[in-house]
Amino acid sequence: MICTLCPRRCGVDRSQQTGFCGLGEQMLIARIAPHLWEEPPISGQRGTGAVFFSGCTLRCAYCQNGDISHRNQGQPFTPRQLADSLRRLEEMGMQSISFITATPFLPQILEALALYRPALPLVWNSSGYERAETLRHLEGVIDVYLPDLKHYSSRMGALCAKAPDYFEVASATLQEMCRQTGDPIYNEEGIMTRGTLIRHLILPSLTGESLKLLTWVKDTLPPGTPVSLMRQYIPYNGVSIPGLDRRVTEKEYRRVRDHMLALDLPGFLQEPEAADPNFVPVFNQPESFV
Repeated sequence: MICTLCPRRCGVDRSQQTGFCGLGEQMLIARIAPHLWEEPPISGQRGTGAVFFSGCTLRCAYCQNGDISHRNQGQPFTPRQLADSLRRLEEMGMQSISFITATPFLPQILEALALYRPALPLVWNSSGYERAETLRHLEGVIDVYLPDLKHYSSRMGALCAKAPDYFEVASATLQEMCRQTGDPIYNEEGIMTRGTLIRHLILPSLTGESLKLLTWVKDTLPPGTPVSLMRQYIPYNGVSIPGLDRRVTEKEYRRVRDHMLALDLPGFLQEPEAADPNFVPVFNQPESFV
């Protein structure tokens, strides 16, 4: 498998060696279970069936899931095993299925979905750091995109995520996602069955970047594209970057929130209680898998 799935385009044969993500050809998954803490159109009342894949194409210094995104903890899965797990999640009454940081295993996921595709909205939960060419393999397969929009400047993209081209890439990514899904569509229970919902995590000391990113969304993406403004930041993963070693202040949050409201962007505002380590899922344990 000569890998060019992500924007880094390592070009390595992952059956023989690993690229930037540190992953081989074997699919690794750290959690498959109901998840109640996503945005209302994703989790609803009964939850989304969340599949957390090991590895990531970014190296966010503050990642709350560092054990799986940086250190690749997880269990090996075949496409057949994943397909069987998706069936179980559907039988449990989930309102959607979420594939989380799944890009390095896109071929195996497509194979699993060819074996069994749940009759539920399929959500691609992504860092936003994707190749448009790769996403086109998901057109007509994925119903809902849930990308992050993290950093505006190349300096902060490099410092925080080891991706100086983060905004250049993510801005093209989000436009491709919106092209594929069109305007948001919701069912009678308020679950998004089609569309793109953008997440932005407010970072301490970086509210200026938040304002620029929200303005870009307003000026560039189709009207009505919803935004989830997240205030759950906690300095995880031993982050040592000056300014990121604390939580977001109420003043910082209000500055970004008020800008989003002034832009009249639709979406969601996260409660302050979300900045709690208890909301981080348990990974790579027997109870982590249905």
